[in-house]
Amino acid sequence: QVQLVESGGGLVQAGGSLRLSCTTSGRTFSSYGMSWFRQAPGKEREFVATISWSGGNTYYADSVKGRFTISGDNAKSTVILQMNSLKPEDAAVYYCAARTSGTNYYNLRSYDYWGQGTQVTVSS
Repeated sequence: QVQLVESGGGLVQAGGSLRLSCTTSGRTFSSYGMSWFRQAPGKEREFVATISWSGGNTYYADSVKGRFTISGDNAKSTVILQMNSLKPEDAAVYYCAARTSGTNYYNLRSYDYWGQGTQVTVSS
């Protein structure tokens, strides 16, 4: 059994910052990379950012590029999402996810393991 646990969500004013963390525990598995997704009420879950352990490559959704930074430590099975200049439209439940292959990092179906999510609320 693999568990992913997110933390760091909360309420912040527009323009503020939050730092989300995700840690992995349980059965050891070969992780290709980890990502953050988010889901706002009434909307589909969408890709936010990803990091690949091989080479440390990172990719971002256009909506967060320049404001969010993903980082992580494969040895510690931890991924961080630093969110700056938050906007009301960033409010959502944020999920971390881990994948064991390198294909289609933006596709939910590419992920093998998911966390339970952490709520981010941004007040205007």
